[in-house]
Amino acid sequence: MKMMKQAVIRSSEASDTIPYLMELGLIDRSAKISKAGDRRLLPITPGREGEMAAMGYELAEGPAYTVERRRPQERLAEELSELPDEIVAVLPMRWEFAGDVVILKMEEGCLPYKKRIGEAYAKILGAKTVCADLNGIAGEFRRPSTEVIYGIDTESVRLENGIFYEFDVSRIMFASGNVDERQRMKEQDCEGETVVDMFAGIGYFTLPIAKFTGARKVFACEKNPDSYKYLVRNIVRNEVSERTVPILGDNRNIPGKRFADRVIMGYVQTTSAFLPKALDIVKRGGMIHYHDTFYVKEHKQRIEGIFASTGRDFEIEGIKEVKSFAPSVSHYVADVRIS
Repeated sequence: MKMMKQAVIRSSEASDTIPYLMELGLIDRSAKISKAGDRRLLPITPGREGEMAAMGYELAEGPAYTVERRRPQERLAEELSELPDEIVAVLPMRWEFAGDVVILKMEEGCLPYKKRIGEAYAKILGAKTVCADLNGIAGEFRRPSTEVIYGIDTESVRLENGIFYEFDVSRIMFASGNVDERQRMKEQDCEGETVVDMFAGIGYFTLPIAKFTGARKVFACEKNPDSYKYLVRNIVRNEVSERTVPILGDNRNIPGKRFADRVIMGYVQTTSAFLPKALDIVKRGGMIHYHDTFYVKEHKQRIEGIFASTGRDFEIEGIKEVKSFAPSVSHYVADVRIS
């Protein structure tokens, strides 16, 4: 049997360590991650053994079990072949990973078989927990409507663009479609700036700005207590506590005037209701990143109208489509300079 080098880690460290090492390309994705007691054995990408050793990981040698080469969709259909044909035909063929938690959009007809489906997806996809997304998100706090169909632990850690996001998938929405915008915020030049994130959530934009842009201070406001709890954890996890101030409460109660060089308004549908507060705290010459949803052919006109109605001088430096929101409706972000 072929042997290969493996890195040995504690199973308790797996949810943080495995995504990190995968992003660095140090784990061989063509080989299986195996268990040995309370340890995980991570197959090292050939030629990268020295890097793993230099990072302080214990190395071992073990058999190279190759990953099944068939597409997971094929393996899932085979695994669940005992279900009625009409159910197999509508099994979710796409899913979202949140660390080692899998989220499925499941049709109502599948629900009587949810336990068996959850077991199969956990087995084939290597997940500790499987959740069914039943009705999307709703309410002021945009809580997801999910049901756990396998496992018990819904807390997870997602590694994205060098940032760790810890959250509970059963209570908090993670907008995976906003990944490009989070990357764009990471690339802003905020050297020496004071930044206010009016809708911080678990730190979607706060964390990349605080960690990578040179911002002097980031005030991160969040009203949802669940999101705020993970915002605080993520600030510590990403080592940005010295320049990040989490605030629990309504952003319209943030004290002070004209102190922010940059304001992030990462909300949609009712964003304009919070614009007076943003204009109250932004400096003259400061930047507002204004998010909202509009019909695709009306977005520029609507954004201009919203800012013109405030009576403040402004210049729209750019408008970007973040993602599709609904038929003929998209989520946009406008970079607006306040004169």
